Amino acid sequence: MPLEPYRRGDAWWARGRVELDGQAITPYRRISTGASTEAGARDWIAEETVRQRRRYIIGDAPDALTFDDAVVLYPAKPAEAAKLMRILPHLTGRTVASITPKELRSLGATMMPNCATDTWWREIVTPVRSVINNAHDEGKCPPIRVRGYSSKERMEQDTARGKQSRVERTAADRDWLAKFMAHADVYNAALAAFMFETAARVGQAVQLRPRDLDLMNGRVWLAESKGHPAQWVAISRAMVVRLANLKAKRPRARSGDRTLPARVFGYASSTGMHERWRTICKNAVIPYLPPHQAGRHGFYTEMRVRQGLDPISAAKAGRWADATLPDRVYAHSDLDERKVREAVSTKKYATKKAK
Repeated sequence: MPLEPYRRGDAWWARGRVELDGQAITPYRRISTGASTEAGARDWIAEETVRQRRRYIIGDAPDALTFDDAVVLYPAKPAEAAKLMRILPHLTGRTVASITPKELRSLGATMMPNCATDTWWREIVTPVRSVINNAHDEGKCPPIRVRGYSSKERMEQDTARGKQSRVERTAADRDWLAKFMAHADVYNAALAAFMFETAARVGQAVQLRPRDLDLMNGRVWLAESKGHPAQWVAISRAMVVRLANLKAKRPRARSGDRTLPARVFGYASSTGMHERWRTICKNAVIPYLPPHQAGRHGFYTEMRVRQGLDPISAAKAGRWADATLPDRVYAHSDLDERKVREAVSTKKYATKKAK
């Protein structure tokens, strides 16, 4: 069936195949034309038909690849695919070579006017850049390089939306951990202690199965995460005892009646624990800290700031490949600013009034 327009919500889409002499030369597609009228959709279909026929006859030209085709080439994961589906109507039909870095950076203000520049970068710039550069790796188009948003741009957007971004995070300390554990059930208490001790990410922790525990040798097998390979991680004797006394549970899948394989801490995924943690923090009368701040941030701050461990050793123990990164991101000062001001107060050095 040749491409034909159809209405979908407030926009017009096209469905079908491009044909040449009655023969289909493209796969069946459902794609947004970016048009708000049927006439505009038909114009887009006519242009797309010419483009695809030319491509079929003479092949791809590096400057002729469309963003739609580049998306098809990209091996997107489900989360990335969802982002690209939101972006596609704004760039559909455009040749990749015509998309400029300036246009890409300004797309955030159009699509997400009430969000921070960090969100624009994560939700828009990064997916589009990945798609285009993947197509470049395939020899289909030039690469794209996009300059990050400046501090001035970030602050201007924060002012416009009336909300500050990049709020400083707080790391857990031993006092917070003790109060949390005192009011938590045995599984969440063990989970909090485990992440604080090992710097495991929450996703790695909840994935743990009984087969990942080697308690005789005092170690656990952590799955790969964010480019770091799966590996054995040593644990303390106290943690060995805690895990040995923890009976693994089989969580229920989020959909359907299936039960999943047994997990050490009883969670099917990290999304199921946040509300429970909020309740525990409320009952313990302590600030709510997300698992990442309680665990990974808490571990590094404990090692570097409170224990004084050198950055190379602390980074290695927490499995950071770049030893300079955790000092910038994961180390949080416990310093009371009032004490600093008192220490340098001129009152201490005021001279006595001459007689």
